[in-house]
Amino acid sequence: MTEQPTGHQPAASTRPPRTAWAAYAACALALLSAIPSFYWAAGGTIGLDTVGGAIEELARARDPAGVALGIGAGLLKVAGGVLALGLVRPWGGRVPRRLLGGVAWAASAVLALYGGLLVAVGALVLAGVIRPAGPVDRTALRWHVLVWDLWFLVWGLLLGLAAWHYGRQSRDRGAQ
Repeated sequence: MTEQPTGHQPAASTRPPRTAWAAYAACALALLSAIPSFYWAAGGTIGLDTVGGAIEELARARDPAGVALGIGAGLLKVAGGVLALGLVRPWGGRVPRRLLGGVAWAASAVLALYGGLLVAVGALVLAGVIRPAGPVDRTALRWHVLVWDLWFLVWGLLLGLAAWHYGRQSRDRGAQ
């Protein structure tokens, strides 16, 4: 059965679904990423071997710098989630549009470049194309290439998509 036109057009949404899904997905990745940071800062050790290197050593030693690093990283990730939500929630309108969009673009670029570079270099090391001078924790490196750094890359791309739609929406409002 097909619906008959009623002559009444629904009000246009001020937040396109494309913007919403990308922003909500970026927020989810940000908040989920914060969980292990806070867990490890609180002294948890499950999965810490997947991080490797100096960060793992600091966390295992319960060094105050490591605890502060974990808490700081967790707080930045939560802030990234709030930033993504600000692009699609009404309370985001309290922030000047250019500021919110600019910060979202900057965060997107940092996340995508950081994650993309580390995924690419890590993959080249795992493939044997790059041979580091020192020892390589291949387990941690696999985790970085396939999970941790890839997570940053995808988060950055989603935030960038949300920021792009947010900017388009801003331009469309200005043209009306």
